[in-house]
Amino acid sequence: MDTVRFKRDYLSLYQKLYRVAYYILESEADAEDALQELYLKLWKGRDLLDDVLNPQAYSVRLLKNICIDRIRSASHVVLTDSLPEKDAGYSQDDSIDSRDRLDKVLSAIKSLPERQAQILRLRLIEGKTYSQIARITGLNYLTIRVALSRARKSLKNKI
Repeated sequence: MDTVRFKRDYLSLYQKLYRVAYYILESEADAEDALQELYLKLWKGRDLLDDVLNPQAYSVRLLKNICIDRIRSASHVVLTDSLPEKDAGYSQDDSIDSRDRLDKVLSAIKSLPERQAQILRLRLIEGKTYSQIARITGLNYLTIRVALSRARKSLKNKI
């Protein structure tokens, strides 16, 4: 893949990808770091990107995996013989909060009705369009929008 096509297909998605990363990580700096990591991975593997049919879905999937890895790594506490420096920037409360937030989200998703959970997974995790979701589920556009809206509202109320 050449530079011009990479800019057109992937760099043009920056704003959308930033919103996804910010939604997951809830931090501007973390979202920007995740995007930087994503673009670095994409650029290093640019020779394989010619086979990607949907750059947006592919990028969202990679970005979500990067964000999940960041949340998981933040929840691991490394025990050492000495205490960290006072201004080392690490807070055990932050990692506990991240883990608690992830547990709440996962349990809230599990409590959703099956159709809402499926539509939420297809839209947010797999990056499917509404028309793709309609083909997969056999539901019409309006039903999908309503189910997705209800799922998001339910998650917000539970979290």
